[in-house]
Amino acid sequence: MNQIRNVAIIAHVDHGKTTLVDALLRQSKTKLHRDIADKELIMDSNDLERERGITIFSKNAAIMWEGVKINIIDTPGHADFGGEVERVLTMADGCLLLVDAKEGPMPQTRFVLKNALKIGLKPIVVINKIDKPDARVDWVHDKTFDLFVELGADDTTLDFPMVYAAAKLGKAGLLPNLDAMTDIAPVFKAILQYVPAPTGTSDAPLQMLVTTVTGDPYKGRIATGRVANGIIRAGQEVAHINRLGVVKKFRLVSLMTFDGLGRVETSETTAGDIVAISGIPDITIGETIADPTNPIALPLLSIEEPTVKMTFLVNDSPFAGKEGQYTTSRQIRERLMKELESDMALKVEDGAGGWIVSGRGELHLAILIERLRREGFEFQVSRPEVIIKKEGGKTVVPFERVFIETPEEYSGVVIQKLGQRHGELQEMNIENGICYLEFKVPTRGLFGYRTEFLTDTRGLGIINVSFLKYAADTQQWKDREQGSLVAHETGTTALYGLLGVQDRGQLFLGPAIEVYKGQVVGQHSRSGDLRINVCKTKQLSNMRSKGDGSAEHFNAPKIMDLEASLDYIGDDELVEVTPENVRIRKIVLDEMDARRKQLGIMS
Repeated sequence: MNQIRNVAIIAHVDHGKTTLVDALLRQSKTKLHRDIADKELIMDSNDLERERGITIFSKNAAIMWEGVKINIIDTPGHADFGGEVERVLTMADGCLLLVDAKEGPMPQTRFVLKNALKIGLKPIVVINKIDKPDARVDWVHDKTFDLFVELGADDTTLDFPMVYAAAKLGKAGLLPNLDAMTDIAPVFKAILQYVPAPTGTSDAPLQMLVTTVTGDPYKGRIATGRVANGIIRAGQEVAHINRLGVVKKFRLVSLMTFDGLGRVETSETTAGDIVAISGIPDITIGETIADPTNPIALPLLSIEEPTVKMTFLVNDSPFAGKEGQYTTSRQIRERLMKELESDMALKVEDGAGGWIVSGRGELHLAILIERLRREGFEFQVSRPEVIIKKEGGKTVVPFERVFIETPEEYSGVVIQKLGQRHGELQEMNIENGICYLEFKVPTRGLFGYRTEFLTDTRGLGIINVSFLKYAADTQQWKDREQGSLVAHETGTTALYGLLGVQDRGQLFLGPAIEVYKGQVVGQHSRSGDLRINVCKTKQLSNMRSKGDGSAEHFNAPKIMDLEASLDYIGDDELVEVTPENVRIRKIVLDEMDARRKQLGIMS
């Protein structure tokens, strides 16, 4: 066990985490797959992660250095995936805090570092990019120290070891002198010196805590976790202790450890190492793999409780099947069920004509929808709803605890907006021009607020959300005050038609876009829906009119991406999601049919 070190790596986007891991892998002579050997290694390998600048899925890499195996655990930096952070940090004994030599500590590092300090990980601070001409090493050091103080670090933790690096050049050192640096070895030496070896013993009965689960088409569910005690061997019989304490025996199909960025089969491994096993069909996160003769459960890891649900439906719009590769109910259902194997915070139930999908929050479900559309799926989703429960004869809804950090001048608008969303201010502190706010907000009140928050704080605000509790909500919620502008006919939008109706409200589309009857093309400036003809073209004749040549100004349309569309739609609308487009539509496309349905409900 002295030959193993488990280290989590924490960094804000663009602070050089990828480049540092690249240098560590190459200089340790780690064997790499030929597909990536000549490329720059990217821990944030998912397209969505690169675009959003956040790590969504935790990953593992393993490096050998002077006979010691160093397991590097990549951590999600966003608060919406806090459950993932807390789980994967339980596998580590120390952490590398990577900080840019110019920018200093940034928002995404704060949340993960707070969790790391809470469970007692030993931090090593790496100030990266000292080769930048505008690097300010001393200022960054002071700011990092201030961050540790703010997070309540003890005296021992405040005496954190420092390493300076220029990861792009593959160099590091204990002093910020680039000329004296030769290679990345000081980072390895700091890990071996300051990160403690794993606790536990190989002589005790087997215990392994499952922290992540992924699906594999050949091996089924693959459970990854750290062996707390004992020795685990390939093909051996093990006891699976589920969340209810029920013990079942299974034989392992495969046992794998990490090597570089991949997994390799192994015959046995000992306490302290991070392994991946398969052969247990119904295993989930937080459960224990134990010795079959003496099964002892480890403390359960909590799984986030779903708070938001929406209905997924097969696409039945006039454009159905034109843009997607997978469009049938069987294909969509299979994909949703497959997602359950790796995402334990997700629930899927068969509903009337579709599937009710429940998740941790609006962003959680939006990222699932975005991943499906990029894989070629085409479907429709309903408006997000909070999950309502009955407790003691009372109706209760989920509430969130919201932590906000914002420059003081923007605190007023934040308090005002969250007040309108029925948020209650619990605490407020102002330090060095930064306002720290804590709110209790109904989950429903946070729908669509993130984008608004970033606009209100000019991108300088930080918002972290965690589930608080289920409680009674006595507030009255108002529906959207404005109606929708709905396409009157199927066709291609024309500038002439758009110019004629743009004063009716805010348009979502520009010219030369295919639309169908019943598609929402804008937001009405008044209550109630309005059918408009956006495909209307100018009547052509051989008569020249006096007004020819005077161009009327066309207002730029509001671009509705997936999250904006989910936030906008009402109960009588759906979001149509395809690999190429996100459209908003009425559930009943024809105006007369919609009126008949409304009259039928009223009668």
